[in-house]
Amino acid sequence: MKKVFYLKTCGTCRKIMNLFDLSDWELRELKSQNISEEELAELYKFTNSYEALFSKKSTQIKARNIDVKTLKESDFKTLILEHYSFLKRPVFVTDKEIFVGNDKKNIENLTDFFNEF
Repeated sequence: MKKVFYLKTCGTCRKIMNLFDLSDWELRELKSQNISEEELAELYKFTNSYEALFSKKSTQIKARNIDVKTLKESDFKTLILEHYSFLKRPVFVTDKEIFVGNDKKNIENLTDFFNEF
């Protein structure tokens, strides 16, 4: 499995994805098809945390008046399944590794991963 979860309207996602050859990767645009419970379970196997997969920058947090500090793991899971913007992006996942988000260290690790091939 080689899959990327992203938003086509997100400039950061596009910028990161353009750094790599994704010709043999499955590209999954979240707005047109949100992540399924099974797919989220697969991502969770790598992180052991729904919070690690949760975007604390989602515009839905303010729109829904959510206090992120009070959320439990089950709340993070529910929210990610409810709305595409709650999944931190982009998410690159293979059979053995996962790269979540756009922070500098994650992009460095992702670059190293692609340079190995």
